Amino acid sequence: MLEQEILGIKLSNPLFLAAGILGTTASSMKMVARAGAGGIVTKSFSIEANDGYDNPTIVKIEGGVINSVGLASPGVEAKKEELKDLNEIRDKTPVIASIYGDSEEVFSDVANQTKDYVDAFELNVSCPHAKCGFGSNIGENPELTHDIVSSVKDNIKDVPIIVKLTPNVTDITEIAKAAEDAGADALTLINSVGPGLRIDYKTAIPILNNVFGGIAGPMIKPIALKCVYKTYEAVDIPLFGVGGIRTYKDALEFLYAGASLLQIGTSIMYEGPEIFKNITHDLSNFLEENGYKNVEEIIGLSHNL
Repeated sequence: MLEQEILGIKLSNPLFLAAGILGTTASSMKMVARAGAGGIVTKSFSIEANDGYDNPTIVKIEGGVINSVGLASPGVEAKKEELKDLNEIRDKTPVIASIYGDSEEVFSDVANQTKDYVDAFELNVSCPHAKCGFGSNIGENPELTHDIVSSVKDNIKDVPIIVKLTPNVTDITEIAKAAEDAGADALTLINSVGPGLRIDYKTAIPILNNVFGGIAGPMIKPIALKCVYKTYEAVDIPLFGVGGIRTYKDALEFLYAGASLLQIGTSIMYEGPEIFKNITHDLSNFLEENGYKNVEEIIGLSHNL
């Protein structure tokens, strides 16, 4: 009941590992695949290695976390070897590479170097705590977003391009339409909210080394749902919904709002990797008990009532 084919990719279920969580090594991504994920999104990487920020980089808050890792990554050469090691799972668990850069040329170069080892690219134009002087400033600007997407599409003809959008804008549909006009095949909504701040009450010192970080977890679900709902009515390409999905009920809300696929990240901290099997089991039961033939019947349902 959960099988779909989207972007030319066959999927056993709509639940993907979100970028930034357990997507650092090939072994951790294989573990998530065995745990029942329908697909994998790697941790974001670029041309050069990036150490990110020094610890502490993550702090718990009520209903989620604030994280300021700073786009730490090993660089494209090291990541390429990890991607090659994932070839054995790609027939059942598609792999999406999350990539970032500070220019059209960098995005396109990273994509060209890794296109043979992935099923799609997710362009991270929306990280709110990047160390390298770029990140959400790209995703907050429709012209910059259009130029990045257009450049990658011109260079990568046969691999689907997904664009991950930031909620930290006045009108997310403006950015979504710019990405669609540039040739994006799908959109991911949303990246973390913020930036946010925690201060140690004993010392008065900000807890994170970078002071500020992106807010993620169950507390951002209403914001993510709003973004998916509005964007579904503004574009004609598939949407990945991400932000606070912890149970099958959360998954249903995103599907009703218009997401065709879902990503799970911070909730793995609470539920463990078995969250994928738990949600797919409960989601299948819900569909069967309520007379649906497949998951596609409920995508966007809230817009048709």
